[in-house]
Amino acid sequence: MSRPSMLLLVAWLLAVSATGGALFIGEVMGMAPCVLCWYQRIAMFPLALLLGMAFYSEDRRGAVYALPLALAGAAVAGYHSLLVAGLVPKAWVPCGAGVSCADQKLDILYGIELPWLSLVAFIAIAVSLSLFLRKTDK
Repeated sequence: MSRPSMLLLVAWLLAVSATGGALFIGEVMGMAPCVLCWYQRIAMFPLALLLGMAFYSEDRRGAVYALPLALAGAAVAGYHSLLVAGLVPKAWVPCGAGVSCADQKLDILYGIELPWLSLVAFIAIAVSLSLFLRKTDK
């Protein structure tokens, strides 16, 4: 396995781990996702499939297609993190009926908020993909 392929493998494993974690938290722990969490899931779940296919087929185009999804997910997770931290007014919350994006108890690992974990995952995936694309420039 080449060194650039390791970067693609890391991105894929991060996406699979984040997808599994989101499903575990929602389905096993019973925590209902808010609207912003759903938007992050919309960006993360396809990454697990897309990056897996790109890694196994050794196709650079998969990383090209995945990078915008990772960046969009990072943007939503960043906004959600600011909201949870209280840096964004609650009036700016895009949530309608259902679970509130600002008021829900979102910490999972000793006070680490779920949007922060999501943001770290999206940024790590985006960095891995950017490095992979730079090393395999065609």
